[in-house]
Amino acid sequence: MNDQAEAFKAAGNDLYKSGSYSRAIDEYSRAVDLDPSSPIYYGNRAMAYMQLGMFEKALEDSNSALTLSSANPAQYAANIPKTQLRIGKILTSLGRCDDAIAAFSQIQPPPSAADVQLAYEMSRYVSQAEAMVSGGNASLALHALSGAEKLLGMNVTPPRKWRLLRGQCAIETGDYDSAASIAVGLLRDDRQDSDALVLRGRVLYAQGDNASATTHFMEALRVDPDHRLARTLLKSSRELERKKNEGNEAFKRGDLQSALDLYSAALAIDPANKGTNSKLYSNRATVNMRLNRFEDVIADCDAALALDPEFIKVRRTRARALGKLERWEEAKQEFQKAAEAEPSDSNIRAELREAELELKKSLRKDYYKILGISKSADEIEIKKAYRKMALLYHPDKNPDNPEAHEKFKDVGEAYETLSDSQKRARYDSGVDLQDPGDMYGGGGMGVPEDVLFQMFGGGGGGGGGGVPPEFMGGFGGGGFPGGGGFGGAGRGGRRGQSSFYTY
Repeated sequence: MNDQAEAFKAAGNDLYKSGSYSRAIDEYSRAVDLDPSSPIYYGNRAMAYMQLGMFEKALEDSNSALTLSSANPAQYAANIPKTQLRIGKILTSLGRCDDAIAAFSQIQPPPSAADVQLAYEMSRYVSQAEAMVSGGNASLALHALSGAEKLLGMNVTPPRKWRLLRGQCAIETGDYDSAASIAVGLLRDDRQDSDALVLRGRVLYAQGDNASATTHFMEALRVDPDHRLARTLLKSSRELERKKNEGNEAFKRGDLQSALDLYSAALAIDPANKGTNSKLYSNRATVNMRLNRFEDVIADCDAALALDPEFIKVRRTRARALGKLERWEEAKQEFQKAAEAEPSDSNIRAELREAELELKKSLRKDYYKILGISKSADEIEIKKAYRKMALLYHPDKNPDNPEAHEKFKDVGEAYETLSDSQKRARYDSGVDLQDPGDMYGGGGMGVPEDVLFQMFGGGGGGGGGGVPPEFMGGFGGGGFPGGGGFGGAGRGGRRGQSSFYTY
């Protein structure tokens, strides 16, 4: 026995008891240097390393202690099971629970249930996580992994296997930032880690960066030619990128149907790829917009947003399609969501204001629809339509039909506005919406007297007011029953009779 080495061990023991573990390690190291054949010095230093969370060094010293004790069982027989127990606990702290259980199984007499409990509990958590990942339940797998990680020693990084499982779960739950961070950390430890290369490639693939993903899958196969997942994903990423690019080229040259077919074919390659498929749905929505298939645009946008709710471009496309369908309330809501997500984008705010204006316009009377004409109708078409509708709904022709009376007033309002180029421009632009009464001189209750006079002529009370017999539809010069025709009140006649102004 080396007395000096024993003195260093004794000093180390005192420091260990006082909690000065680093200084204790220094003393034990001096003892080891003087007498490297003693398993006791290694064992004591391993205990100090464990207190500092330096489990790898503790494991190295414990293995040395076990080797030395086993080589001299006569002297160190009692030390062997204690060292084996310490090794099992260190392995548990490092997350190597299966190795720990194997180490515990070699101890004679067998250790207590309390001594091995953590290792078995950790092993159950890891097994559950693997089963959950295989079953597609990433959330429960993450919960199980968290349970296992709580049993690790202090400052211990989870084992590579656990990190890969967590990375896979992150991809499945759409947490690509976490998955990428895990992959980068693993590759920092070992740039030739094929599983980490595949994990990084999967993140890129899921985000729609197929070119970069392909590079990572190829590198993984270079390291491990038998990596089945890398080979499968490489094929999919290449095919997806090819179809997408072909679709883009078809769109650029104006071959919209081919672009539509190619994007659809690409979507069928890997339905689980959220990142690329959200972009493909967006591309197909753009094609459908060009083809004026607005319902299909909305369906594609809905599919894209289901995969990526933060896809602002898709929200704008969806809002524009809703506008084309004159579903302005929904269009406004979509633009609002886009504006909230991109508050600095002045273009979105401008589109939102336009949608709000169109919504207001859509809620007022549609004069074009009232007259049954298109928004491009010229003056002659407007006048012709007015004559037709005014005749159809005139109160003298519909004396007991309040609904027709209201429509007759609407027809008059529509004609007054659309027959006047300035009023029509204001109506079309919506600038009058803040004060609708201005459109009709404050009343909005039908066509003014001069319009009536210009259309059908002046004239007194009973002679049809100059309305041509062919326009009167067979009622003759006497006008509608009750006398007065369209000019029943005349330009100075009495109100209250069956006249234009009554309604």
